[in-house]
Amino acid sequence: MALDQDTPPTIGLIGFGAFGRLMARHLRPWFPMRAFDPSLVAGDTVEGVEIADLASTAACDIVVLAVPVDQLAAAIAQAGPYMRSGALVLDVGSVKSRPARILREQLPEHVDIVGTHPLFGPQSARNGVEGLKIAVCPIRGGQTPRVAAFLRKRLKLRVIVTTPEAHDQEAAVVQGLTHLIAKVLVQMEPLPTRMTTASFDMLMRAVDMVRHDPPSVFLAIEQANPYAEAVRERFFGLAEQLHASLEKGEA
Repeated sequence: MALDQDTPPTIGLIGFGAFGRLMARHLRPWFPMRAFDPSLVAGDTVEGVEIADLASTAACDIVVLAVPVDQLAAAIAQAGPYMRSGALVLDVGSVKSRPARILREQLPEHVDIVGTHPLFGPQSARNGVEGLKIAVCPIRGGQTPRVAAFLRKRLKLRVIVTTPEAHDQEAAVVQGLTHLIAKVLVQMEPLPTRMTTASFDMLMRAVDMVRHDPPSVFLAIEQANPYAEAVRERFFGLAEQLHASLEKGEA
């Protein structure tokens, strides 16, 4: 299935929250789209996308599972029976090892699968997605090069093709520490806003990019990633060592 052709394939978004709507804004110029979300009424139009029932959304040429990691298996169980032979199924979760296993084991054998993780969200992409990064993980079938080519050519994204395991190893540090530090700083608020340094302002801008993420995102990053616990333990261990050194008057 070509992603860049005279008659473009249809895209069905299963899950139409903040990230699903961000995707719709950037994919709508290239594809006919419909979306299913249990909180929305079929027949309505949101962000220029037709809200449809689950069956017709899951029967699209390309199906994007834009649901939290802990809801992925349930979404597959409901949508899988409606997926057509040769369809391409993608997820957009922030963790890849466990979702890749669920996708491989539970989706019908007649569909191809590519895992993706856009390394941005509604806040960091508010001025557009050009130049931002996305991880792409081959799982089943040979459509990964087409997906990567479309993302590079049309959306101008920086594509990183990797394995689910390699993704999670790096994300445990990159996302795990970012969200962990942001969580602590948010709980320390109110923090100074007047007499601040440039480095503190940059730190708070990073916090603002993730502070409004739903709790399910934080839990997925910290609990569903098999490498996150070791990173947390090392971080807290080093923090304790630093605290002990300061108590002794050492640097």
